[in-house]
Amino acid sequence: MSWRVLIADDEPLVRGRLKALLAQHPEFELAAECGDGAEALRRLEQGGIQLALLDVQMPELDGFAVLDALGPERPVVIFVTAYDEHALRAFEAHAIDYLLKPFDADRFGMAIGKARHWLQGAPRHTLESALNGLLADLRKQQQLPQRFAIKRNDRILFVRPEEIDWVEASGNYVTLHVNQEAHLLRETLSSIEERLDPKRFVRIHRSTIVNIDRIRELRPWFHGDYQVLLNTGQELMLSRARRPQLELRLGPLP
Repeated sequence: MSWRVLIADDEPLVRGRLKALLAQHPEFELAAECGDGAEALRRLEQGGIQLALLDVQMPELDGFAVLDALGPERPVVIFVTAYDEHALRAFEAHAIDYLLKPFDADRFGMAIGKARHWLQGAPRHTLESALNGLLADLRKQQQLPQRFAIKRNDRILFVRPEEIDWVEASGNYVTLHVNQEAHLLRETLSSIEERLDPKRFVRIHRSTIVNIDRIRELRPWFHGDYQVLLNTGQELMLSRARRPQLELRLGPLP
């Protein structure tokens, strides 16, 4: 059995690298090579492609826009990206694989292995659910608030998300900690988490979300927990259960 593959990337060197690595997997046949998103979309709409290697950033249409425009008849997709802050949380959540540039033959082989799994009989509705979930997450990220409005006596204060150091749950309220000030909002921690940029904010405890740009150091604690020290001097706790989410942003912890 063989599968037809489309490679789309605006960097000729990356396309060459992908073609060379793909040639090491004879069950995959290169069917099309494109240098931008619009060209990739036109070719994919013609059909006959089972696997697409799509660059995230391309002229005219990016890889996500190509995927969105295809509708229900989408191929299996492996995204290629030069920067990991874009949507890795969405990729991980929905089992869509990605290649982070620069990638080696082993990492490419892992991605191709996952594609082979989908193509050898994973139910079509499972693939569609994963892709649709990815797109829903990306749309949500594009609709993040620019400011939070906070009522304070007879005034309304505005706080930009990037100004927040950390967020603390208090029942049906959350406290936004900004420098040395604390602002109370009538909102749950789960709802505020959905409104914060996952590239910057990570829940490190069931009652705590932290701006990772404010983390100064981590100190090993008991039973796999860590103490998190912020630039402000505030000490928070990273629970063992929440450690994987932080490692996605900061890398493996010792």
